Amino acid sequence: MTLATARKRSARGASPRERVDHGAWFLVLPALIPILILSVGPLLYGITLAFTDSQSGRTEPTEWIGFLNFQDLLHDTLFWDSFRIGLLWAVGVTVPQFLLALGLALLLNQNLRFRWLARSLAIIPWAMPEVVVGIMWRLVYNPDAGVLNETLGNLGLGDGRDWLTGLGTALPAVIIVGIWAGMPQTTVALLAGLQNTPRELHEAAEMDGAGAWRRFLTVTWPALKPVALAITALNFIWNFNSFALVYVLTNGGPGGRTRLPMLFAYEEAFRYGQFGYAAAMGCVMVAVISVILAFHLVGRLKGGDEK
Repeated sequence: MTLATARKRSARGASPRERVDHGAWFLVLPALIPILILSVGPLLYGITLAFTDSQSGRTEPTEWIGFLNFQDLLHDTLFWDSFRIGLLWAVGVTVPQFLLALGLALLLNQNLRFRWLARSLAIIPWAMPEVVVGIMWRLVYNPDAGVLNETLGNLGLGDGRDWLTGLGTALPAVIIVGIWAGMPQTTVALLAGLQNTPRELHEAAEMDGAGAWRRFLTVTWPALKPVALAITALNFIWNFNSFALVYVLTNGGPGGRTRLPMLFAYEEAFRYGQFGYAAAMGCVMVAVISVILAFHLVGRLKGGDEK
């Protein structure tokens, strides 16, 4: 653009397109400001805190210590044990959760009597706060008067086991609760994907002699795959970052068998007052989730290119 052209545009004022762009920014600004204040700001502050020796009750000024917190994390076996438990928890909840939700979504997509009631009942766990879910399942797992032990005792299959304090049963018991609590949102997402699949494709496949399993593989799954990949990735991230449910059920016990990374960071920050060290743990978790999300997005983009 020449100087003369720029002067002419300046004299005429902003172009209609530039005015539209400025107007769009003003429309986005009310939604952008809370994100910057409540998400980006705390994230940047947490990253900065990870490079300091910040502690609670400390009278000396906080000092910049560089990567010392991260070096300590490399040799912290308790943190890496919690990281391993977090991965086991995330995979152990996400995979069965998806499979069960897929079966339930396929069932609720059929023309059944009282289908509206079944759909309403299926999302009840989603409407319950995680604290309430944890308290309810603690009562179910109660060794003395819990529903589970009562049922097993009546069937002659149990003798009052304490599921949440046993070293071998605590993590599986918590995983079952996580599956139950997270199934509704996965079911709703998959059900929405099923309802967007054209029925004409199913009718055409049925006329060609394809059975139910063949129709699922050739018609249902290709249409449902984008939704399935998205909800599975989100579920894995949500489950890996879980806190409230496990905190209420076991508080990380017994012996750290259910201490997830988020719970471990919480204890370091608010029980032991090591804010800088806990912030370093948070940075590592954010980095891991970012890498997983990047692989997921790359896979989605490659899948789109192949189509």
